Amino acid sequence: MNNFQKGLFDKIQQNANINPNDVYKVADSVKNADFSDEKTVRRLVRQLSKLADKPLSKGKEDKIVESIIKNNMPMDTESLNQLFNK
Repeated sequence: MNNFQKGLFDKIQQNANINPNDVYKVADSVKNADFSDEKTVRRLVRQLSKLADKPLSKGKEDKIVESIIKNNMPMDTESLNQLFNK
């Protein structure tokens, strides 16, 4: 793991209290996932929400799923924070 990845996982663990090993497991489970399939994306969003112990409202879940399916997911942290905090 390079320094960037380690820093990213440390930040995730610090901010969301998620074990990096759990993140790896999720990442491995979606390596060949079809992110245009709503069921697949919704399952992943729910799994990550549960892992982070951050419940999502139906509306917020719908917004995240739609953004991923339409390949319109912001990649900078400020935009991601805005999406998740709406």
